[in-house]
Amino acid sequence: MSDISRLALLRFLRRVQEQQLAQTDRWIAEEERRTSLAAQRVRRTAPRDPGFVISHGIGAGRRPFEVHVGDCRMAQRTKPVTPAEARELLAEGVEPCQFCRPDSELGML
Repeated sequence: MSDISRLALLRFLRRVQEQQLAQTDRWIAEEERRTSLAAQRVRRTAPRDPGFVISHGIGAGRRPFEVHVGDCRMAQRTKPVTPAEARELLAEGVEPCQFCRPDSELGML
């Protein structure tokens, strides 16, 4: 150990750390690339707006109690329905959401 100076050991340590830093930079670049690709896939496969949804109750009966436009943020416990089903439910007395107004969207006003 006396043949190797402290300065030589520190220079060796610096080379090792530079290699480790380069490896870490490669890992970061790879993760950024993977994250970017995953985000692109999510954008391509994002579900389309279901059109109309119904909010339903909890339990065995689970009767619909409100009709919403598909992207309404007030809708909870939802099930997608067709425009024809939404019209039928509104005609049967199921309430339209007071915020998204699906009855206006369906031309029922």
